[in-house]
Amino acid sequence: MNAMYLGGRGLACALGADVPGVLAQWRAGGQPPVPRTVAPGFVWPLHALAPQQGDWLTRLGRTVRDVVAQSGALDGARRMPLFVASSSLDVGYEEADQRFAGDMHAFADAVAAALDWRGPVLTISTACTSAINAVRAAADWLGGGEAEEALVVGIEFDNCFSAGGFGSMQLLSSTRGRPFGRDRDGLVLGEAVAALRLTRNPSRWRIAGSGNVVEGADPTGTDANAVIAACAQALQDSGLGASDIDLVKVHAAGSPVKDAVELAALRQVFDPLPPLVSFKSLIGHTLGASGAAELVMLTAGVEAGIWRAPDYPLDDALDVGFATVAPPRLRHLLLCAIGFGGGHTALVLEDCGA
Repeated sequence: MNAMYLGGRGLACALGADVPGVLAQWRAGGQPPVPRTVAPGFVWPLHALAPQQGDWLTRLGRTVRDVVAQSGALDGARRMPLFVASSSLDVGYEEADQRFAGDMHAFADAVAAALDWRGPVLTISTACTSAINAVRAAADWLGGGEAEEALVVGIEFDNCFSAGGFGSMQLLSSTRGRPFGRDRDGLVLGEAVAALRLTRNPSRWRIAGSGNVVEGADPTGTDANAVIAACAQALQDSGLGASDIDLVKVHAAGSPVKDAVELAALRQVFDPLPPLVSFKSLIGHTLGASGAAELVMLTAGVEAGIWRAPDYPLDDALDVGFATVAPPRLRHLLLCAIGFGGGHTALVLEDCGA
């Protein structure tokens, strides 16, 4: 991968409206999801953003501006390429009978308008791998020498369609998400807006490599061979071996089957398995925004020294635990993201300050 660094970041999620607020609530142990009524008689838990005034589009624009401002991307001419990553796009707007005219890119155009953006605007929508694939696309763009910086914005905003769809497939928990948990019974969705300002100028965090594998044989499942292949691609792209990885951010969302498949695949990549971290019990599964949101939490959490044990019992049969203290060596980190349609991605980060 061409040299690319994290120049700035921003996040709004259920834990807070900015990175300091997210870290403070994380240290305090987080907060439970809130009930979300999808239809009469159908209520699912949701890790929701804090309530705001205004209609859907007004709230979206305000949140996006605030989060992108955190990253520093509003300070300049706003001519860098903008990659808008989302799974649900404008579904919530359509549900409010305020349908956008045009194709799926209309959502990205609305985001760009809210930011008064003057550069190229691109839509990346590959389900739950959207944000990681947006980072990969940004790396290609910067590698071509056409820009010094790029902005990735991952967005999953309030709508009923996502919860209704996951609920109809019996993939949602009625209580909370418990990745690798003994009593895990499904995932809990979450809202988030995350911004990654990517640059060719060196900074603490380098995007060292990535991989993407699509295996459509089971479009809603996790394929072990695809996880292995995506990790292998990311390691090769970064010039590293499996033994160089010091921490893995797992995709695990709380599925009884998919969590186990992902873990078994990672054990084939890494021997021994590095320490693991997971964020979906704190912020929910933020779908297309998850890659960006969890990358922000990972880097900010490492910098702040936050290592909290999960507040639920883990599955003894999986024989796994999460990192509760900083690993003795912490330079190279690998992130996994898996999505509907058979997408399996991996991203390697290097902490250049380690």
